[in-house]
Amino acid sequence: MYNWTKNCLIGAALATLTALPALAQERISAVVIDGYPERALWVKEFSSFFIPEVDRRLAETGNYVMDWQENYGGSIVKPRGVLEGIQLGLGDIGIVTTIFHSSKLPSQGLAAVTPFVSSDARAVAKAVDEIAREFPAMQNEFAAQNQVYLATGVVLDTYQVFSASEVSGIKDLEDKKIAGAGMNLRYLEGIKGAAGVRGGLTDFYNMLQTGLVDAAMLWPEAGATFNISEVGPYMLAADLGAVNTKTVTVNADYWKKLPDEVKDVLKAVAVDYRDRLAGIAMDRAAKSKEAYTAAGGTIVEVTDEDRAAWAAAMPNIAQEWAKTLNDAGEQGTEMLEAYLDKLEAAGFVGMRDWTKE
Repeated sequence: MYNWTKNCLIGAALATLTALPALAQERISAVVIDGYPERALWVKEFSSFFIPEVDRRLAETGNYVMDWQENYGGSIVKPRGVLEGIQLGLGDIGIVTTIFHSSKLPSQGLAAVTPFVSSDARAVAKAVDEIAREFPAMQNEFAAQNQVYLATGVVLDTYQVFSASEVSGIKDLEDKKIAGAGMNLRYLEGIKGAAGVRGGLTDFYNMLQTGLVDAAMLWPEAGATFNISEVGPYMLAADLGAVNTKTVTVNADYWKKLPDEVKDVLKAVAVDYRDRLAGIAMDRAAKSKEAYTAAGGTIVEVTDEDRAAWAAAMPNIAQEWAKTLNDAGEQGTEMLEAYLDKLEAAGFVGMRDWTKE
């Protein structure tokens, strides 16, 4: 009688538990923004890698599920508007093109102010992101814009110069109008009579086509993606260097409300996204050059002597950058030295020592 009663009670308890509804997953809305179109490498990979990878990792515990709302190509903000859009809460997560915001995000210019050092996107991405975690400047700058820094992205293997007219070397860029975006316009100060014209990746085709500029500085993958060979059939392979131009950030108010598990997943996947982007950029570099020549483009190789001469003719923008940060109370000099040390340890020594005047 005792065993029968005990077994019945256990059976009834199990039946009751089975009848109870499973604990519901918490759904978390996430509005993603970027002003660039979906075909841009970093946007495509955010949509096809970052988002599914976050979903996959959260599914391992089953506690949370993201409700993604993706908005690209100017549907909420233009390319230059992502920083402000995230700041104001127009988006929860975004990919900020940092070269547009040198005054608000000066420390993000670290790779841009050290040209002719490394054309390896993987090494540059890792080094810049490590600097961001070892020194407070980069994260402080985003915090001032009501944002939380997740990771740096490098989507270009190296800046090259695409010209509408035939060129045989750097000297042919003298007295030319050349498009750029941000700090790379300073590179032109090492070329006699060259005038920089500010523009963005989505503008360069029309700028070259209409004759507004004679040449433009961008990277081969973007050249292939945006059909630059049609209007810039000569590529001067100067190997100016890989530069970080993308940073994944999250609105700070939104971040505060996120569960720790979701925060941890977002931070971890952001680093994987960083490395994936850089790896794809390098994988595509050679293929993009092949596509460029197949489409009728001509690649003109620049000698190391000419590259060194160009670097030497430039003002030391790295020292200017470091002083600006030093004056603002940040560790500009230390950041510059640490960054170049990281690249040297990875096997990259520049055409010029930017730590010296």
